[in-house]
Amino acid sequence: MSASTSLLSDAFGRIGEGVAMVVDGLSPHELAHRVAPRANTIAWLVWHLTRVQDDHLADAAGADQIWTSAGWQKRFGLPFSSRATGYGQSAEEVGEVRVSAELLVGYAEAVTATTQKFVDGLDDKDLERIVDDSWDPPVTLGVRLISVIADDLKHLGQAEYVRGLI
Repeated sequence: MSASTSLLSDAFGRIGEGVAMVVDGLSPHELAHRVAPRANTIAWLVWHLTRVQDDHLADAAGADQIWTSAGWQKRFGLPFSSRATGYGQSAEEVGEVRVSAELLVGYAEAVTATTQKFVDGLDDKDLERIVDDSWDPPVTLGVRLISVIADDLKHLGQAEYVRGLI
């Protein structure tokens, strides 16, 4: 493993740890608390950040998403398409994510483990591979990984903020 991939793996591990910490001890009611009528909930923020990571990393790895392949979609029982990641969802859909902390942590742990296994198998040359040519310039694997980390950290910070308000 290169120094670059070691850092990426560490970052993804910190996101997984952050998820466990932000939901620790919270009830489903607290996880679904809204600080304003249309605000995102901790449950939705954590579900969304984990879904985006699962979706984007599975695509980059050419693998199935843990969400469907390991049965997480059925365990969550959400009324969304199996492809839903939370992107573009309405305030009403945000409110549909009413689950336990244990379920959120379990899914995050599964996604983190899969992500780290994938990242640990990369070298610096792999990070230069184009994974999305619909952008100008095309997106490399390295840029995609950093994008997921940045997005996840933003949502994790939002969840931490909401927790502080509860």
